[in-house]
Amino acid sequence: MTDSEYGHRTETLQGPTPAAARDVIARGIDTDAIVTVYGRCTVDYDGRATSYLEAGDRHVMLKPDGAALVHTDEGQQPVNWQPPGCNHDAFCEDGALVLESLRPTPDERLCVRFQEILQVSAFSGSDENELALVGTEEDLRQRILEDPELLETGFTPLATERDTPAGAVDIYGEDSTGRAVVVELKRRRVGPDAVSQLRRYVDALERDLHADAAVRGILVAPSVTDRAERLLSDHGLEFVSLEPPAE
Repeated sequence: MTDSEYGHRTETLQGPTPAAARDVIARGIDTDAIVTVYGRCTVDYDGRATSYLEAGDRHVMLKPDGAALVHTDEGQQPVNWQPPGCNHDAFCEDGALVLESLRPTPDERLCVRFQEILQVSAFSGSDENELALVGTEEDLRQRILEDPELLETGFTPLATERDTPAGAVDIYGEDSTGRAVVVELKRRRVGPDAVSQLRRYVDALERDLHADAAVRGILVAPSVTDRAERLLSDHGLEFVSLEPPAE
């Protein structure tokens, strides 16, 4: 067991016995630590559905808020999980380490049985900060609403999230001649999919307005791919290079 200069406590065992691993996990749960176990295990879930994973090498994490996550060596999503609010337990049964996560409402049970334990750790600590997103599409929208001239001289925003049969338009407005304008916002470099999305909005809005309505479509993003640039030209759509504010 080690203590950091900030008062954080870490306890790690390599290749522990099931009993030794159980004790580390129990202490971690009691002290509101993040507990991780890596080894070969089966995973049994029963609740809104029933699932079973045969033995495999997996990383299991138990969080102080009651969440439980089971990860493999592929992908970013857990192969099984329990939400916050569950009760964790660790015990030995027939010589194997068993982790159990129980959710009272609705009744759900996640049971992980280890055939081999390669490592177990408990990390005490805290994080009082919340994720602050910067450079979002909403930031980009606000930037244009506050200064419409960034899009083009004479542009007037009339609505945001305007509904069409193809979905909600990010910004709907008029240009200096009174022509309707659909603005699609993207925070990163985009390809043909974004052009197709803008085309659907323009077509839907032209049908919604009147027979001779000519709607302009403007894609706003930091940059576009060469293929997207060709598609914009083919469909008579426009591109304005603009990035969300950095902060």
